[in-house]
Amino acid sequence: MKQFPVLIVLLPLFSALIIPLLPKKKRFLFGFVSVMFGLLFILSILSYLNVINDGSFRYVFGNYLAMVGIEFLIDPLIALLVLFVSGLSFLIIIYSFSDIQHELKEHQYAYYYCLIMLLMFSMLGMLYTNDIFNTYVFMEILSIVSTAIISIKHKRSNFLASFRYLMLSSIGSLTILMGLAFLYMVTGQLNMDSMSLVISNVWTLYPTNLVLAIGFILIGLAIKSAMFPLHIWLPDAHSSAPSPSSAFLSSLVVKIYIVVLIKVIYRIFGIEIIASLRIDDFILIMASLGMIFGSIFAIGQKDIKRLLAYSSVAQIGYIFLGIGLLTPLGLAAGLFHIFSHALMKSALFLSAGSIIFSTNKRKLIDLDGIGFKMPITMITFSIAALGMIGIPGISGFMSKIYLGLALIADKHPIFLSLILLSSFLNAIYYMPILISSFLKEDVLVKNTLQKDPLPLTMIIPMVIITLSVLLIGLYPQIIMDVIELALPYYF
Repeated sequence: MKQFPVLIVLLPLFSALIIPLLPKKKRFLFGFVSVMFGLLFILSILSYLNVINDGSFRYVFGNYLAMVGIEFLIDPLIALLVLFVSGLSFLIIIYSFSDIQHELKEHQYAYYYCLIMLLMFSMLGMLYTNDIFNTYVFMEILSIVSTAIISIKHKRSNFLASFRYLMLSSIGSLTILMGLAFLYMVTGQLNMDSMSLVISNVWTLYPTNLVLAIGFILIGLAIKSAMFPLHIWLPDAHSSAPSPSSAFLSSLVVKIYIVVLIKVIYRIFGIEIIASLRIDDFILIMASLGMIFGSIFAIGQKDIKRLLAYSSVAQIGYIFLGIGLLTPLGLAAGLFHIFSHALMKSALFLSAGSIIFSTNKRKLIDLDGIGFKMPITMITFSIAALGMIGIPGISGFMSKIYLGLALIADKHPIFLSLILLSSFLNAIYYMPILISSFLKEDVLVKNTLQKDPLPLTMIIPMVIITLSVLLIGLYPQIIMDVIELALPYYF
């Protein structure tokens, strides 16, 4: 059991090396990818159960001391995140087997899934590692692979989006590396726990170094996680990529960078130092602006995937709002919204991908009556959209409840009013889609209820994700109990 985290990280890397050697037939490729993701999910379940039953543990490579070698730290939150990432990725991959045949040419399939495996390798490595420089290495792999995934369709819009992402991601990487250099200059350590111990003892002696360190790291991770106003790469990247890739990027990739930021703020620096430097005020202001302006930008979009991309900017603001409170309730609310938003946004992007797959329509004005032609798809879209607005019974509502309770407990009523305003703005751009889908009639074809013209490999993942959104909305303690169990590791 103690070796499972290593197997979980290495399995996608092994798969990426094997895929180019497989026979050039898609059934072999799809079968192999399915088996590998299924095995990854099973290992993640076993690792999660081991942590819940026996407690957190560390794995040090090569029997070196943690301060010298590379260490994995597996606490309840990390185990849950790994399980969640592997499970949601498995569903997106099953969906992709049909959708990718509409998005790419056959000779690109192996290339695409090789990139997806490297994407999984880097995300899981970033979650597990307790070494800050090792985190940076995984981060660079993730950035390069994400760039390749965005540009895989060989269209002008994809190349422009991937180039913009590469440039901004490179700036983010350089600023993070500069911040790590300042941290190493002060601490002489790369292990997160060792760094934290040294910083807590000497931070008053080196305030300039530490201010520069947290400033550079925060800006770099803000770029990579699309925090407003450093989000400008996100709309083009998420709207241009294949729909399964959009689901990966919006639901999982940007969330992994946010988890790294949580580790930096709460585990390396600590809330006392962050509060004394007023970093929390900066995070709260940027989060609030993102919640409002991300929604305003979404209102003006005519392409459904660009609308969803700008919506992500607003929803990321909710997560940063919880993180910036520097309280257990705030962090728990932010973490809960990571899970909630990942499910809702993957449902939205997969639904949008299904519409494009079946009708080749992306413009909002072309969606009149689509709910009659694709009822399952639009029910999935509607539930996730209503969750974004904050309708009770859906996970997005519980995210806003937890955030509201954290804000009230910390005496920040003005931010609570901004959540209500953002929810109203969410309704402005989501409700017209739902109304036109179910209450308006296509000018060319009379509205008659039909069966979704989709293969089961696309329908089943959407249904499972939608049921998960409802399950977490009705029973949020499934997630919150584990988050509360892990909070002592961050305070």
